[in-house]
Amino acid sequence: MHRVVDIEDPAQQARLQPWVEMECYQLSSGRHVAQMQSLDFGGPKIVRERQTAAVQKLGFAPADFCTVSMSSAGEATRFSEHLSVEGDTVFFMPGNVEYDIHVPAGVETSYVGFSWQAFLQAARALNPAMWESPPQGVVALPTPMHREFKTIVDLWLSAADAHHLPGHPPDAARLQNHLLHAVLKIAATSENDTVLSFGERRRALQIGRNARTFVDDRFDADMLPTVVDICMALGVSERTLQYAFREYVGMSPVAYLRVCRLNRVRVELVSADPASTTVTQVAMRFGFFHLGRFAGDYRRLFGATPSETLAS
Repeated sequence: MHRVVDIEDPAQQARLQPWVEMECYQLSSGRHVAQMQSLDFGGPKIVRERQTAAVQKLGFAPADFCTVSMSSAGEATRFSEHLSVEGDTVFFMPGNVEYDIHVPAGVETSYVGFSWQAFLQAARALNPAMWESPPQGVVALPTPMHREFKTIVDLWLSAADAHHLPGHPPDAARLQNHLLHAVLKIAATSENDTVLSFGERRRALQIGRNARTFVDDRFDADMLPTVVDICMALGVSERTLQYAFREYVGMSPVAYLRVCRLNRVRVELVSADPASTTVTQVAMRFGFFHLGRFAGDYRRLFGATPSETLAS
């Protein structure tokens, strides 16, 4: 469900987020409190709030609900004991945590929420050292990542604004995976690259070949492979997989999977009947929910639009 609401009562701001316990108090004057935009498909949630009045939010996250959030540049926003002054901090809140947030007037905040257990399982596969002992409270994540997070939120909400999703809603499982793995790139960060020895390079190439076989098998089973799936299946960390793919195909695992999905779309479009198949149906089957971005990527890779391929 996609919703855009102008809020005059802070209690309404809390009621519109029933997946967390929340009390919301207005701290500065004004009849209008905020504009809230949300996207909820029953699993993951995306929320963006533009405050016109300062508020304090007090509450408790359920045991199986976690969030990654950020605030825009402007006056300092406080998330429990953490402070964001220039809009360059991304906050992670695990499940079963009490929170106390102060958002000044004029600040925009955004968050993505999903299953804490699903996040933790995937994060441990990508970066065991970082996530073996999960955080017990709100933590601030590396500052350069806030731009990537803003892009995720903007893409999903703009797609909903343009009504690209309501007519062709993706199933909840694929939506959950898409959002989860996009946010995992921010939260489960890897260490810097190093130069591999000959033996390490040979092992990296074998990991790449095994990964390719796994990816093909997943596609053949009508399932979308993810970086987490590959790490779990091969028993390697995200850092190791990054090194392997650099040697194997000269790109990151995420970029490689996207190219593989684009190639699979092309194969489907070439063999499809234009009278009974649409580009949207095929694109969403392979996890492309932002159709404008998909069309641009497709044309850059193949030199033709998806519609041209379908009609050929």
